[in-house]
Amino acid sequence: MITQPATRGADSELVNASWTDPEAFAVLFDRYSAMLYRYVSKRLGPEPAEDLVGETFLVAFSRRKSYDLAYPDARPWLFGILTKLISRHHRKEAARYRALLRAPVDHDVESPADRVAAGVTAQAARPRLAGALAALPAKDRDVLLLIAWGDLTYEEVAQALGIPIGTVRSRLNRGRRKVRAALGDTNPMLEEE
Repeated sequence: MITQPATRGADSELVNASWTDPEAFAVLFDRYSAMLYRYVSKRLGPEPAEDLVGETFLVAFSRRKSYDLAYPDARPWLFGILTKLISRHHRKEAARYRALLRAPVDHDVESPADRVAAGVTAQAARPRLAGALAALPAKDRDVLLLIAWGDLTYEEVAQALGIPIGTVRSRLNRGRRKVRAALGDTNPMLEEE
């Protein structure tokens, strides 16, 4: 009798089950591949995203027996693997930010009111934001983007990168400060009233 892997339950249970039933690992792919794809495509663009997500799961699968089953959520582990793979593409990431810096701001909006609102959003600040991200040291950028685009908590970022939570806080603070300064000490996400 063939058993179907559980589609619910803690990620750690799926990793553990995959030791004897490798198909159980596919549930983790189904759960997190889209999330990882969105994250890496924001950092490097859609071209390498699919390959890097696939490579992330290949690495994770090959290292699944070393996964610490005390952690029920595998997202930080997967983001950690992905971040290490992204670091191999640091030149490509920096080039992407430089290209965004030079790219014209897309003003395709539906009404005059939307155009006014778009002027005070992150879209309007995209070139400066891209320049600020490109100028950040990779370690600070990784922490900032794992929190901002990966939706990880401080604890999850610490786990993903294998660093103390205090280091996460200091890198995030430093990264936010530099990005804010590059944006003229404004937050483009807040609309002026």
